[in-house]
Amino acid sequence: MITVTDAAARQIEIAASDDGMKDLALRVAVRQDDTGSLEYGIGFDEIRDDDIKFRAGNVTLVIAPAFREVLSDMTIDYAEIEPGKFHFIFINPNDPNHVAPGSDRDNLDS
Repeated sequence: MITVTDAAARQIEIAASDDGMKDLALRVAVRQDDTGSLEYGIGFDEIRDDDIKFRAGNVTLVIAPAFREVLSDMTIDYAEIEPGKFHFIFINPNDPNHVAPGSDRDNLDS
């Protein structure tokens, strides 16, 4: 379903260790913007009866059933985007604008 890298799992566990978050799951959501690209959201939330649940390290992640297909095979990572700036990144082959690492599109500006 969704792969969570070790770096992302550690960061999620750190955030979940805050008081008040221990009984919540990390919800992953997605929406399509005006250009057709997918935009992702994550946040701690209560688990609903119809949620799809899975584990990443010691944290439970949930998605709504409507997102199952579009989030299938996605990877969540936590990486340094710029020196000193770390962010969650979503690598999703189901995104119509997805560019696989190492593809020719990575070198368009060269």
